[in-house]
Amino acid sequence: MATKKSNTALKVDKLSKVFRLPNEKNSSLKQTIVNFRKRGYSEFKVLDDISFEVKKGEFFGIVGRNGSGKSTLLKLIAEIYRPTKGSVDLSGTLTPFIELGVGFNMELSGRDNVYLNGAILGLDEKEIDEIYDEIVEFAELEKFMDQKLKNYSSGMLVRLAFSVAIRAHNDILLIDEVLAVGDANFQRKCFNIFKQIKRSGKTVIFVTHDMNAVQEFCDRAMLINDGEIVTIGKSREVAIEYELLNLAGGEKELEKLNKEESLKAKQMKYGNGKAELVDVSSYKAGKKKDTFYYSDDIEIRVKAKALETLKNPRIGLVFLDDADTIIFATNTEVNKLDLKTYKSGEEISISCKIDNIFTNGDYRVSAAIASTDRQETYARVESVHQFRVEGWKMPHSKTHPEHSFKKLD
Repeated sequence: MATKKSNTALKVDKLSKVFRLPNEKNSSLKQTIVNFRKRGYSEFKVLDDISFEVKKGEFFGIVGRNGSGKSTLLKLIAEIYRPTKGSVDLSGTLTPFIELGVGFNMELSGRDNVYLNGAILGLDEKEIDEIYDEIVEFAELEKFMDQKLKNYSSGMLVRLAFSVAIRAHNDILLIDEVLAVGDANFQRKCFNIFKQIKRSGKTVIFVTHDMNAVQEFCDRAMLINDGEIVTIGKSREVAIEYELLNLAGGEKELEKLNKEESLKAKQMKYGNGKAELVDVSSYKAGKKKDTFYYSDDIEIRVKAKALETLKNPRIGLVFLDDADTIIFATNTEVNKLDLKTYKSGEEISISCKIDNIFTNGDYRVSAAIASTDRQETYARVESVHQFRVEGWKMPHSKTHPEHSFKKLD
C-alpha cells in the first residue's frame, strides 16, 4: 500500500530557545569557564513552546515587534542555531536569506562572491555563467562587480545577496527583512519577484514589518510577541492584530518621544516673545491619540498664550515626514479663521482638522504664532509634536487621497 505524500513543507513542534548571558565580564578563558560553572550567567528565553506548520507552496508571513523572536526562529529553521527544546522538520531543500552578507567573503570581488555564494546555494559554475548577467542587472551593480565587497554599502550587499538567493533551485526560501534595506526601486523589484515566486509554487517564509506586503503576498501569517505565538490565520486578520499590538506599545513610545522632542524643540525657539506656544498635540474622539488609521481625519490642537496684547494673531502649522520633507502647511488666515484680540495672559486654543491623506509612517508638526501682517513672529517651535499613521495602504506612495474607480462602457 502506497503511503500518502505529505503536503507539509515545514513543521515546528514545541520549539524553545534559551540563550545564556554572562553576568560578569570575563578577561580570560579560564575566568569564563570558572564563572560559567558557578552559574555566572542568566538565562534569556527568546522562544517558548512554538508550534506551527507551513504547507508546500504556501507564502507564510511571520510578523512581530522588534525583539519578539522572529529572526531567532528563522535561524533555528535554517539550522544556524540549535533548539533548546523541540524540533524543526523540513520537507525539501532550503535557501536562507537571513543575515546580510552570510556566505560572502568581504576580501573577494562582487564577481567572485556571486560564484562562491551560488555554489553554497547549490548552483554549479555553468548555471551561474548562464544567469550571471541577470544577477548583476537585478542588483544594479554593473559598475561595481570587480570591487571588493568590503567597499560595498549595506544596500549594495543586500541587493547582490538577494539577487543570487532567488535563483537557487531549492524548495523553501527564508527571507528576513530584505525590503528594509533596499531603496524604493529595489523594493518594487522585490515585489515583482515575490509575485513570480508565488506563481512558481515555491514555499516562502517571510519575516517583515510591512503589513501591506503581508496582505498582498502571504496566504497566511503568524504573529509572535515575547517569544510566544499570538495568532495564526489569514494575512489580513494577522495584520490587524499586529497593528493593534503595535498601537498598544507605540503610544507610550510616542508619548516619551514627544516629551523628549518638545524639550529639545524648546531650545530652538524663534520669535520676539510676545506669545508662547503652550501645547501642540493630536486628538481623536475627544481624547489625545498619537496614532491614526487611514480612514480617520487628523486633528491637531494648538494652545498658545499671549504675553502682550495681540490683535488678531494667526497660527500656522507645518507637517513634515521623517526625511524633513514638507508634506503640508497651513495657517488660520488661509482658513479664514478670525482670531480676536487677546490680552496678556489670555490663552488661544484652536483645532485644525485635515483629511488623512498621509501614507504610513512617522510625521512631525512645527507650529508658529505671528502677526496677521507677517511682520512679527511671536513664537515658533520646530518639530514640537510627532504622530504616527498606521493602517493598510498601497506602498511606495507619497500620499493616499480618497479615490474611487468605476467601470466605463
